[in-house]
Amino acid sequence: MTALPGSPEGTATTGLDSTPVDSRPGTLAELPPLTETTREEARQIMARYPEPRSALLPMLHLVQSVQGYVSPEGVALCAEELGLTKAEVGAVATFYTMYKRRPTGRHLVSVCTNTLCNVLGGQRIFDALAADLGVGHDETTDDGSLTLEHAECLAACDYAPVVTVDYEFYDQQDVDSARELVAALRRGEKPDPTRGAPLTDFRGISRQLAGFTQHPDRAAARAAVDAPMQDEPTLRGVRLAAERGEAAPPLPRRREPEPADRGEPRETVRPTGRTGQTPEEEAADARVAAADTPAEKAGAAEAHPDRGTEYGRRDPGEGPRRGEGTETPATKTPGQAGQGTSIERER
Repeated sequence: MTALPGSPEGTATTGLDSTPVDSRPGTLAELPPLTETTREEARQIMARYPEPRSALLPMLHLVQSVQGYVSPEGVALCAEELGLTKAEVGAVATFYTMYKRRPTGRHLVSVCTNTLCNVLGGQRIFDALAADLGVGHDETTDDGSLTLEHAECLAACDYAPVVTVDYEFYDQQDVDSARELVAALRRGEKPDPTRGAPLTDFRGISRQLAGFTQHPDRAAARAAVDAPMQDEPTLRGVRLAAERGEAAPPLPRRREPEPADRGEPRETVRPTGRTGQTPEEEAADARVAAADTPAEKAGAAEAHPDRGTEYGRRDPGEGPRRGEGTETPATKTPGQAGQGTSIERER
């Protein structure tokens, strides 16, 4: 940052907290620096995208995985590598709630307080944890172990009430079970999530969101993917339907697209082929039949490929009819064939 740490200018530029991190014993540890290794990994992320600036979101997760939040230093690194301003990077970092604006604890505890979870006790869980930890929404305990936050929806209504730790699910919680979970986390334990991968910590999951593995080897990564889960709430409806012999109604058969509406009868667009005529002849018949006025009927007959004499269309070999006349051939002498000069006409 060009501004001094903690200055209003620094905070206003990025929208992020630029105050120095408290590194006294028993508080959050001093932030590790963003090294050349971090910068090289940021460039690896950029290489995945046709447009480098598309890499901004995972790059923000990367700097967060190092320092525990999107720091002003992290904003500057992203801006330098992507050729953006710090304000542009800060605008993105402050838009999404998964990018933290202040240093985050070792674990991020999110309590869903949206509709169904709230009805089943989500708000009571949050209030109890806030009272026990002495923090409110988006605040971190003095020892730096936990950050607590409301979550608007964790997309797990069938497991409500839901708590996540570093985005891993702990389903069907109540006040007592959530208190036990938080106490274990503060002791340094990592209780197995209800479903999903084994728990690491907030920086570890941020690294995974940046596109890098948080597991020491391939076997550990595979074990995390294959971890058991409790799927009873999700599959309960399927099992009840099987027991009762119920099934969803069949999908409607796919209908052929309707022909383009050009203001003509359906037959002119989709001939039947059953009349012994060509499609063009059948379409022409339909146009004649659909005409509303004698003039329209005559016009349709005039364009018909093989008929039309009954509507006033002449046979090409037929001579001129009485009173029709012919075009007067052009002559070189003015006044011939009734085309006199203006002087002659005046006489």
